[in-house]
Amino acid sequence: MTGLTAAAAALCMAATLAGCGATGGSGDTTLTLVAADYGDSADNSSKKYWADLVKEFESEHPGIKVDVDVVSWNDVDAQVKSMVDKGNAPDLAQIGAYADYAAADKLYSADELLSIPVQADFLPSLSAAGEVARVQYGMPFASSTRLLFYNKKLFKDAGISKAPESWTQLQTDAELLKGQGVKYPYALPLGPEEAQAESMMWLLSGGDGYTDNVGTYSLDSKANITTFTWLKDELVGKGLTGPTTPSKLNRAQAFSAFTSGDVGMLNGHPTLMQMAAKKGIDFGMVPMPGINGKSKATMGVADWMMAFRQNGHRKEIGTFLDFVYQEKNVLTFSSEYDLLPVTTSASEAMAEDKSQRDLVQFLDELPNSQLPPVGKTSWAKVSADIKRQIGKAVESGGNPESVLTQLQSAATTEENSA
Repeated sequence: MTGLTAAAAALCMAATLAGCGATGGSGDTTLTLVAADYGDSADNSSKKYWADLVKEFESEHPGIKVDVDVVSWNDVDAQVKSMVDKGNAPDLAQIGAYADYAAADKLYSADELLSIPVQADFLPSLSAAGEVARVQYGMPFASSTRLLFYNKKLFKDAGISKAPESWTQLQTDAELLKGQGVKYPYALPLGPEEAQAESMMWLLSGGDGYTDNVGTYSLDSKANITTFTWLKDELVGKGLTGPTTPSKLNRAQAFSAFTSGDVGMLNGHPTLMQMAAKKGIDFGMVPMPGINGKSKATMGVADWMMAFRQNGHRKEIGTFLDFVYQEKNVLTFSSEYDLLPVTTSASEAMAEDKSQRDLVQFLDELPNSQLPPVGKTSWAKVSADIKRQIGKAVESGGNPESVLTQLQSAATTEENSA
C-alpha cells in the first residue's frame, strides 16, 4: 500500500486562507483537508483527484468550500502533527495513523459525521480497525492486501509447474531456483523500511500474529517463535534469500530486484503489478502459503481519513465525507492508484469489472485480512521497534526466541504506559 513542500504547514496560519473553520464574508464555510499524495510524479499526483472531486462537490454544495493541501507521504504525517501541536489542526486529514489523536479526544467519531448508509458501507474489517475502545474514529480511505508474486519464466526454467501452497513447497521451489542461479530465490525484506509488514505476513501464515484474540500483544507466542525459527533455519540458513542479509534488505530494493528479473518469489502489494509489467516481467500471484497449506489470513493495510474537533463544522465535514465516500468517487481513486476500495458497494462494483481482474485477486483476500493493531496508541513505537530489531532473529547466530521475547517485553511496557 506510496507532494507539496512543508511550506503548507503554515496552511492555517495564513490570514488569506479561510481554513481552520473560518467563515468567509460570503457566509461560505471553508474546510481544510491535508491529504497524502499517492502519485509518484506530477502527472499522477493526487492533486488532480482532489481538484476534480472538490469542484464537483462545491458545485452541488455552494455553501461549503474545501481547500485541499496534498503532501508527500514522506512529510504528511509529520506536517499534520505539527499543525495539531501548534493548535492549528486542519478540519480533515487523510494520513497514515489516527489512534493518538483519537486517544487525545481530538477527533469526531464516525457516527457523529457520516450518514448511516455511508458508515454501514465500510468493509467490516476496516471499520473494526478504525476503532478505539469500540468507537470508530478512523475512517478507512484506501486499503490493500498482499499476495505472493512469482516470476513465471524463472519458475519454468527451474522446472516448477505451479506456485507453492505450503512452506515446504516454498522451500523446495526456492532450492530449485537457487540451483538455476537465481539471485534471490525468495526475497525476504526485513530491513528497516517495512520489516513489520513482511514479519506480519509470515506470522499470519504461521497461524498467529502480533496480538491474541483479545488484542493483547503476543509477539513471543509459541507459533511466532516457530515461524521465525523456520525462516532462520530453512530459508536464510540455507542460502535461499539472496546475497543481501534480510535485516539489510528493504522492500524497495526487493521490488526493484523483482522487476529486474532477479527474484523468484516475494510478497507484494498491487503497486508491484504495474512496476513489473512496465519491465516486461511475466509474473503470477497467489495467496501467501501457510505452514501446512493456505494461510489462515493475509495482511491488510489501510490509510485513514479523520476529522478534527478543533474548528467545529461537524455538519459540513459530514456532508463532504458523505460525498467523498460515494461509490463512484471511491472507485475512481482506487482504480487510479491500484488500491482496493474501502466500501462494500465499490468493492462489488470492482469485482464485476473485467478490466480490474488483477486487482480482484487482492480484493478476494480483503474480507479475511488482518490489519496491524493500528487502534493502539502504542503501535507506532512497537512497529518502530520491530523494524529495527526483527531482522536480527534470522541472522547467523541469531536467536528468534530471544529477539521476540525482547520485542514482547518492550511492547508490554509501551502498552502499559500508553
